[in-house]
Amino acid sequence: MRGSPFLCHKIRIYTYIVQTIGREAMNMQEHNRKQEILRIFSMEIRSILKQVELDFSQLQEIRLRVNAPMLCVYRNQEYYVSEKGELTRDCQKCYMVNKKEIQETMEYIGNYSLYAYEEEVRQGFITIQGGHRVGIAGKAVVEQGRVRSLKYISFLNIRFSHEIRGCADLLMPYLSEGERSMHTLIVSPPRCGKTTLLRDCIRQLSNGTADCRGKTIGVVDERSEIGGSYLGIPQNDLGIRTDVLDCCPKTEGILMLVRSMAPQIIAVDEIGSQEEARAIETALYTGCSLLATIHGNSIEDLRQKPTLKELLREKRIERYVLLSNAKGVGTIEVIYDREGKEIYRC
Repeated sequence: MRGSPFLCHKIRIYTYIVQTIGREAMNMQEHNRKQEILRIFSMEIRSILKQVELDFSQLQEIRLRVNAPMLCVYRNQEYYVSEKGELTRDCQKCYMVNKKEIQETMEYIGNYSLYAYEEEVRQGFITIQGGHRVGIAGKAVVEQGRVRSLKYISFLNIRFSHEIRGCADLLMPYLSEGERSMHTLIVSPPRCGKTTLLRDCIRQLSNGTADCRGKTIGVVDERSEIGGSYLGIPQNDLGIRTDVLDCCPKTEGILMLVRSMAPQIIAVDEIGSQEEARAIETALYTGCSLLATIHGNSIEDLRQKPTLKELLREKRIERYVLLSNAKGVGTIEVIYDREGKEIYRC
């Protein structure tokens, strides 16, 4: 029977069916993603974007500014969008966005209840279904030296959330020593995939791997970029043992999680202030491991940051992961240990 034409024919039919179902599922996923993205825009901009021929899974940003060209970042390249739905580098062909379209887009983004997003608007962004984040700028309303809200919103930056499962596969063996997770800092310039990499690290560490049991992880997601939470529920897969504090300042959130959720790992995106660094140090003294990102181009960059002075001096960080886009977004260029010794290079 092994060489039977009938059996070979059945295998070919089965393979064809499986491949067809897979393609249809992917097409449906792409269609749903496209509809999810298009529904937040004004009717005019929506009709233009419907004509654009692109892979929406590779779309990174769309920027709308009053009386300025509509721009998109696609596959890490910036393009104007024409009225005919074409990506172009010719500014003369670009579609100009007007105030009415910004206002209409904001109504769709806020489901006609923008007041319900008052706290997020005050921070300059709204997270929408699918985990996508809309950055907002306009006139700030300030009271007693603090921003209370924004009005006359005239600038929008829609950043699309992308999950790339498995993008941290190369890194995972370097993040653990036996059952212990190493204090790890992902260092990256803008648009090199640090948040995407962080997200997949969290997912894999939370679920566990063949070499390491799953860990309880506390994520402080100050700008809703890691989990992309919508109504408190992460839209991105962060694993089965992960707890998320959404829209919470890192300084407060780190200590809240340590006190209430007993995490084994604390994960945060973009360490920026000395207060955040001090909160991290406190968490480390309780026995938590650190998984974090920071803007930078090199280890030398980090040494110039007052934020990390103590952590670097005490050699608390055990893994430094440097990213670039040299071979595509998320390229892991080099990994150093706590002594600055190179243990991996691309």
